[in-house]
Order: sequence, then structure tokens, then C-alpha cells
Amino acid sequence: MKAFIRAAVSITYLCFAGSLYGQGASSGSLLVLSKRDHTLSIVDVSSLRVVAKAPVGNDPHEVIASDDGTVAYVSNYGFGAFNTLAVVDLVTQKAGSPIDLGPLHGPHGLAFVGGKTWFTAEAAKAIGRYDPATHKVDWILGTGQNRTHMIYVSADGQKIVTTNVNSGTVSVIEQEPVHMGPPPGVHPPPGVGGMPPPGPPGGLVPHTDWNETVIRVGNGSEGFDVSPDGKEIWVANAQDGTISIIDFHEKKVTETLAPNVPGANRLKFTPDGRRVLVSSGPELVVLDGSTHKVVKRIAVGHGSAGILVQPDGARAFVACGPDNYVAVVDLQSLAVTGHIQAGTEPDGMAWAVRR
Repeated sequence: MKAFIRAAVSITYLCFAGSLYGQGASSGSLLVLSKRDHTLSIVDVSSLRVVAKAPVGNDPHEVIASDDGTVAYVSNYGFGAFNTLAVVDLVTQKAGSPIDLGPLHGPHGLAFVGGKTWFTAEAAKAIGRYDPATHKVDWILGTGQNRTHMIYVSADGQKIVTTNVNSGTVSVIEQEPVHMGPPPGVHPPPGVGGMPPPGPPGGLVPHTDWNETVIRVGNGSEGFDVSPDGKEIWVANAQDGTISIIDFHEKKVTETLAPNVPGANRLKFTPDGRRVLVSSGPELVVLDGSTHKVVKRIAVGHGSAGILVQPDGARAFVACGPDNYVAVVDLQSLAVTGHIQAGTEPDGMAWAVRR
């Protein structure tokens, strides 16, 4: 009888734990990198507690999760010393085999779009794309800019934005149709019987290529975000303490703000586009997305870096490296409401939702 009761209690506990896991999976988990500990922490956002950690190799800087929330990819940066992406299985919460990027040294910014991991490679002055299905880097494009650092990729994979820190520029890279034909004055030979060869008129062969527009912004252009409506790119210029606003369609700077944000290295929109969050030293600076005015300066610690906004817009998470915690900011009250202990010198963060 006692054995039966113990078994029943065990089954009940397992069902309850499974229910909790299902709830956590559906609502998402916060992923936090520790640059000093070389670990990825998986944080339960309801309790703000670390539920698991996995090793991620040397100098981890940025992290991104796959669309189904089962795999995390981490860039091993080292200012060009390293050339790998670490991999963590978020189901087993174990580290996988790292991805060797060959000559693409200094991976940093990450995006996961179209089932593939896109990344910057600072030392190679390039961006690349890794395909998990083939286990290969299947595409590389040089930017010709110094310290290509952060990256955005549109949902359809047709537009890419990068910030280039030491060049003080932004690259807008778009896939566009081009037509390859003979040089001017050169006529293709006629087809059989004097008829034109098969294919498009004039022998033009349509295909697509990438067109890069380099936009000068401010010194130390690093953190950036694309507005939720896709119309603007806001760029934090760390050395100047300014913010450049770019018209995404026109590909030109329309306004330069001077909100006094020295050292600003990350910038994020809230999901509704109403506010823009900027990490600037000991403060998280909140701007109004419409008026472009500073709404509030929130003291978060002795230094701020990575910013992640919860998908429902309720909270923001700010990595405070010197303080060894992640500050939790309520976006209604604009106040710090908690701290997460996720390792020494936290920085890059991402959201993972099991689907």
C-alpha cells in the first residue's frame, strides 16, 4: 500500500513538473551569456531564476535561438581571435559541437531567419550564413567596412542591415534583380536558321544579386534596431553619444538626435514602436519613438550593455556587466523591479520559445 502511494505521488509530481515545463516552454525562456564564465544561462522568466547552464566556449558575445526554440547559437568573438559558433541544445540543455567558420574570424552579430543562422565576421569584413540542414556555411558577402558588428535580416531574407563600428557607417544590403547581357556594341550570334537564341529578348539573363548602400552615420555606430513598422533604422553612435535615424526605403539619414548617450552600444524598440531603449553607461535611456525626446533615464547599475525586450512588451532586460547581473525593467512604470544572477559579466541575450 505504501509503495502504491509513493508511486502515485511520483506520478503526480512528474505530471505537475511536465505541466510547468509546458507552461514555461509556451511562454518562452530568457537566454543570457556570461562572457567571463563562458556559459549560457537558461532563465525561467516567471521566477527570474536560472534553471540550467551550458558551456559555450571562449568570449561569447551574442546569442540567438532557432525559430522552434530548440537550439541556441552563440558567437565566439575575441575581437577576431576566434572563428566558431557555439551550439546549445535547449531541449537537453547540453552543449553541442561548435561550428567551425574557417577564415571567417570574429563572429559577433547573429540573426536566425529562414531556418538559417546569419552572422557578422568582423576580422573578415564580411557577413555569412550557416545552414543547419547541411552543416555548412552556404553564403558569404564582403561588406568592405571596418568592424561589421551587428546584423538585422528581414523575415523574407531579402534585406540585411549591419553596423560598422570603426567605419562609422551602416550597410543596407538588398537582393535585387539584375540582367546580364553582352557589353555595349557586342551582338550575340544568331540562333539556328537566323532565329534569335532561346531565352529573354536581347540575350539578357535575369538573376538576383546583392546591392550594398553604405550610409555614413556617427562615430562608433554599433547598436541599432529597425522600427516595428519597418520604416526606420535607429543607430546608436557610441563615440559621439548620438542617435542616427535612417529612412529605410530612401537609405539616408533623416535626423541625428543628441540625447547625451555616451558609450551607447545597444538600442532596441519596444514591440509597439512607442519607445526606444538605449544602454548608456550606468543608465537605460528611454526615448519616445514619435517625438524623439528622452522620456526617462533609469539607473540600472555601473554599466549597461545588452538589451532584450520581452515579446509582449511588458519588461526589458538589461545586462549590467560590472555588476554581474541582468536588471529587469518594468516598461509601464519605467522602474527596475528585479535582478537576475546569470553569471559573471553578462552581455548578449535572446528569447527562446518552444514551438
